[in-house]
Amino acid sequence: MLNVLELKKGLDILAKAGGIESLDEARALFEVKCDRENLAKLSKITNEEALLKIANAILMTDPDAVFVNSGSEADVQKVREMSLEKGEERPLPMKDHTIHFDLAQEQARIIDRTFYIVNEDEETSVLARSIPRDEAYEYIRTYMTGIARGKTLLVGFFSRGPVGAPVAIPALEITTSTYVMHSANILYRHVYDRFDEEVQRAGLFFTNVHSEGPNRPEDLPNARVFMDRSWLTTFSTFCTYAGNTLLLKKGNHRFAVDLATYYQREEKLSEHMFITGLTGPGGRRTYFAGAAPSGCGKTTTAMVGTDFVGDDLAQMWIAEDGTLRAINPEIGIFGIVQDVSRESDPYLMKALREEGAEVIWSNVLIDEHGVPHWVGNGEEAPKKGLNFQGEWWEGKTDEKGKPIPISHPNARCTLSNSFIGNYDETAAEDPRGVEIKVITYSGRDSDTMPPVWVAKDADHGVVIGASVLSAATATEVGARGVRRQPWANEPFIPGPLADYMDAQFVFFNSDKLESKPIMAGLNYFLIHGARGGEGDELLGEKRDVKVWLGWLERMAHGEVEAIETPVGFIPKYEDLKELFAGIGKEYPKELYDKQFVFHVDNILARIDLQEEAYRKEKNIPARLFEVYEEQRKGLEELKAKYGPIVLVEQLIEAASGQLADCRA
Repeated sequence: MLNVLELKKGLDILAKAGGIESLDEARALFEVKCDRENLAKLSKITNEEALLKIANAILMTDPDAVFVNSGSEADVQKVREMSLEKGEERPLPMKDHTIHFDLAQEQARIIDRTFYIVNEDEETSVLARSIPRDEAYEYIRTYMTGIARGKTLLVGFFSRGPVGAPVAIPALEITTSTYVMHSANILYRHVYDRFDEEVQRAGLFFTNVHSEGPNRPEDLPNARVFMDRSWLTTFSTFCTYAGNTLLLKKGNHRFAVDLATYYQREEKLSEHMFITGLTGPGGRRTYFAGAAPSGCGKTTTAMVGTDFVGDDLAQMWIAEDGTLRAINPEIGIFGIVQDVSRESDPYLMKALREEGAEVIWSNVLIDEHGVPHWVGNGEEAPKKGLNFQGEWWEGKTDEKGKPIPISHPNARCTLSNSFIGNYDETAAEDPRGVEIKVITYSGRDSDTMPPVWVAKDADHGVVIGASVLSAATATEVGARGVRRQPWANEPFIPGPLADYMDAQFVFFNSDKLESKPIMAGLNYFLIHGARGGEGDELLGEKRDVKVWLGWLERMAHGEVEAIETPVGFIPKYEDLKELFAGIGKEYPKELYDKQFVFHVDNILARIDLQEEAYRKEKNIPARLFEVYEEQRKGLEELKAKYGPIVLVEQLIEAASGQLADCRA
């Protein structure tokens, strides 16, 4: 059911709500709302569609003034000052550090109030919410008309990617929030000076319109995030958490997913992935892209690399030379800080704890000395301070008697990648991107899959991505229990999963992709209680990540052999032991055996869960079910021969038997 999405179809809600139809009307409005300086800045933008978008946003929201952010040093500094004056941020003692507190009731993405605006004949993902176009228009007309009165509306011009990159897309950020614009200044490249040129190259741009309104708890029931797929426009109101308001990020990522799925099939992908490089034997540099749901170690994995490029998003394409290339649409981190410590994340901690970086903190605890603190930072916690709940003291409980932690689990830091010690700025700013040799998928899995395994082929790799599961995290309001999170991109796939999955199969099997990456699963969350021990303590630790990536790096270059299993290839003990020695750690065979033993019934149950869910959806590619059946058959044969728990030695024996059968 591909190509059901049609751009510029149906009512253009922003145009209707604003009512500006001509460039003359737009310029007349600019004369009224802009002072001389900001009028001069707007006059340098000539793209008519963009000027109409800006004008309609101004007329609809009716601000007292308009500030055009050109990205100049003076404008960037002005935004900082405006945010402090307005009180959206407060200064901290460390130079260029500020704190922003969201409302206690809005600490994550409001998935229950986030909607795709759809036309009558459009389908969306079964895991998403949608709203008919006329209903969305009525909400926006009712609640966003005049919402900026008494405020200044800020307008910024940004690029989601290095300027000139084949997959970079320019975007407008229009907001009353100085915190949102300050965050955009840190996280994205300014493209004001080349906006018209970049729109012409890309053929389109994204538009984002936001106002926090009065920013009161009583307004939150009316908070909404709307994404107009046809007009590539987002609307956000009555909220301040960046995941709901900085729509250059996940809002525009959704549009990029749509474009890749319906208009750039077999050419491009838009993924919820980190990008990082790892130095291998002989000094070679191998780049990885990896998906993991929020709160599942994606930033930590990215930071393990010797050549960090990005921690959250990746725009990918097949280059003319047949390689898989990728760029990071961002230049900064909006990262979860819980469990970030000097031991686990030394590069990030150095940037956060030592003077030099500009940092916006959100929803952490600020002690009496103005120092930020968070859960899991490996430091002594203060006895009192100020956090997302207001005044905090050791032992404070909520209305249900539950202890309130020093920081919210979704507390964040926002900073430029340039302050991260292992950031590869040259690679990150190259419009040609980096070549991706390894793709990984991971979630939160306490009892089933091993720490690392490699897909047998591209189809099996796509199925690994389709089968990501995770425990619900604090990044989403209203999320509970274990959730399916296909490709860790599920919250950001607007159309039916069948369409997205088909695009994945087509892309990774394309004849144009001459240098195919290996595709792998990662799992950092196996616990002792699932492998014959007791409790929920992890079988590994954060620094082990470098070993799993190191083995994949060698696997990608054909330098290690692996054990074939029904679900893919797993490492041999000797190779891992050598890699663990490289990080100064012993790796007992006993631990290897626990991590890589197959609990067959658990894996079969995981396959059954996924298949049952996908059977309920229309038009899922048959290849998914064929791969599940191949894996199920192989696992059942293992179980019939060895029982429900299959040791690594038995996996080796079974693989040797299959090889012998093939030779015979």
